[in-house]
Amino acid sequence: MSEKDGRFLIAQISDIHCGDLRFDSRLLRFCINTINKEKPDLTVVAGDLTANGYREEYEEAKKYLDNIEGDHKLIIAGNHDCRNVGYIHFEELFGPRNFNLSLTHSGACGKNLSEFVGVVAVDSNKADLDDGEIGRHKYGNIEEMFSGVISFKIFILHHHLVHIPGTGRERNIVTDAGDVLKVLRDSKVDLVLSGHKHVPYVWPLARMCLVTSGTASTWRTRGNTPPSFNLIEIKEGEISVHIISSVDGSKETEIYPRWWCYERFSEYAD
Repeated sequence: MSEKDGRFLIAQISDIHCGDLRFDSRLLRFCINTINKEKPDLTVVAGDLTANGYREEYEEAKKYLDNIEGDHKLIIAGNHDCRNVGYIHFEELFGPRNFNLSLTHSGACGKNLSEFVGVVAVDSNKADLDDGEIGRHKYGNIEEMFSGVISFKIFILHHHLVHIPGTGRERNIVTDAGDVLKVLRDSKVDLVLSGHKHVPYVWPLARMCLVTSGTASTWRTRGNTPPSFNLIEIKEGEISVHIISSVDGSKETEIYPRWWCYERFSEYAD
């Protein structure tokens, strides 16, 4: 975190699809250069690193992603990555497909306290299928990892939990989305990050912000939506989502309140 501006900054990219015919290395280099210039506290790569899960596609993706600077970089697998038993290559090159992380920074809700950021990432993929599912056996672990003194909670998966406008006929939504949303709401999650649909969008739902990122580096776009990635600022009582075009750097910004923020501060103060 930059102590000068008091923000916690997240870079969110996804669906880079190395090996795809519509992959454009110029877009990805622009994305990575922008991220390194912004110096985020956390970079999230929300899946679909490859076109078909082949080893050489993973190796190409790793060469690019290794250029992203910073101490905290979380990379998850997408449905394309799990084709052709590609999840084995993911684990060998990037590590576990489920994990959690705890970070601290100062200035919880604008107060002079330490703020604990909890991050939980879950593999929502099913091998060789485009459909996604979290699975009932993971719910307890999610709840446990989000328990305790955590003032900002981030959940990461590849698939989307709610419909994304501008993406055509709906498909591949997480099959247990309703139950997962209840688990996240009951756990007082603040931010849900996903990819998959190649269209960026923000849904404020049940005191959470569900943020989907577009394809960062391909022309596998829908309609007039350009390739893009997200920069998300968390500070005091608000969340600002900046959708950045990978083509020219133009930006659209949406701002939402941190619904759980002051309730948590009261709890911890007691």
